[in-house]
Amino acid sequence: MRAVGIMVHGGPEALQVVDVPETHAGPGQVRIRVQAAAVNPTDVMARNGSRAEVQKLDPPPYIPGMDAAGIVDEVGSGVTTGVKVGDAVMAMVVPKASHGAYREQIVLDQRAVVPVPQGASVVEACTLPMNGLTARQSLDLLGLKPGQTLAVSGGPGAYGGYVIQLAKTDGLTVIADAAPSDEALLKSLGVDIIIPRGDTFADQVRARFPDGVDGLADGALLNAAAIPAVKDGGAFTSIRGFIGEAQRNIRFTATSVRTYDCEYEKLDQLRQFVEDGALTLRVAGTVPPERTPEAHAKLEAGGTRGRMVITF
Repeated sequence: MRAVGIMVHGGPEALQVVDVPETHAGPGQVRIRVQAAAVNPTDVMARNGSRAEVQKLDPPPYIPGMDAAGIVDEVGSGVTTGVKVGDAVMAMVVPKASHGAYREQIVLDQRAVVPVPQGASVVEACTLPMNGLTARQSLDLLGLKPGQTLAVSGGPGAYGGYVIQLAKTDGLTVIADAAPSDEALLKSLGVDIIIPRGDTFADQVRARFPDGVDGLADGALLNAAAIPAVKDGGAFTSIRGFIGEAQRNIRFTATSVRTYDCEYEKLDQLRQFVEDGALTLRVAGTVPPERTPEAHAKLEAGGTRGRMVITF
């Protein structure tokens, strides 16, 4: 069975098509014939050696990928979610060794797998699970109430876009940054106030909200530089493990989407939001497995609006 992975860490060129053994669905599990896998920044970290200490516990190939969509081709005993062979589904994958989304078939716990949103293709759907659940977890950690204010750095990105749209379903007022070329995108996502992208993010937020915002989701990895945008007693969440130094009674958290693995109800709610038009799916382009290095190179170059997708 074909997959895309690495034998040694390196640049995009380290990715290659490899052969891995077929696996079968056990009790409570579902096997997906993967037709589309999204390319995310976390995949780059799996490829370039940033997670080598963890990966070395298992032999290569190491197969990245946290987002998959395709057709169910095997259902194990005891599955109670209603999924059946032939269903179009999507799932978040927590990679380990050769268990990553960049493969033609993958076996997952039934609670990791939900239907593809009606009207969406598998290519579109595969961009949602990990990014959408990451955004959902960030908002859950911030714990804001309807009517409160949220700042989002990196608004045009996949994470930022989902945070913005989910925040609007939560009844929040959203301020986010963008370059001039991305302002129309942010308006379409529902942002209330757009500020210029750049090093003055916190100052720009304070100019609109002198006391600071109630919460901040830091998709641009501004880290400490963004903290002044948050009001005393507010909340700040990061996506790469950053925790700010204790100050002004701000609640600091680090979003870690792996803890939302198998959260069936949360992922299925995201599906419903897509069907309702509250969330939009953005695909930056597609590549076959042999051209996966191109997708990684484009992601690392920056500026993609949406996710590159590997199609099997």
